[in-house]
Amino acid sequence: MMLVITGLYAACLTALYLLLTVRVVMYRGAANIAIGTGNDKVMEARVRAHGNFAEFAPLGLILLAIAEAQGSGAVWLHLCGGLLLAGRVLHGVNFSYGLKQMPLRVGGMILTITSLVLGAILALPL
Repeated sequence: MMLVITGLYAACLTALYLLLTVRVVMYRGAANIAIGTGNDKVMEARVRAHGNFAEFAPLGLILLAIAEAQGSGAVWLHLCGGLLLAGRVLHGVNFSYGLKQMPLRVGGMILTITSLVLGAILALPL
């Protein structure tokens, strides 16, 4: 079985992950921080944006793949994948750019968690 919908969201999320990675690497070089965050607030925010993404996105994609492999409908799969992608974008923008507006961070986590809950329900072998 081809996981076409999961593949679409995996590609989009990978692009976002690479963007977050490049932002960490570029700042690390510019700030001359070889390891860790060097107690630099900008670096800390970028590292957390990257790390938080790495903590949540894989689980979301695993659930999406299981749901798709079990034959969940395309609308549900796109809803789940779209929520995950939107949530990770909002959260990543908030942290990566050091924004003080909590709505992006909170909104991003709400969308991400909603996606995980939906994905877990869709992945249940009913």
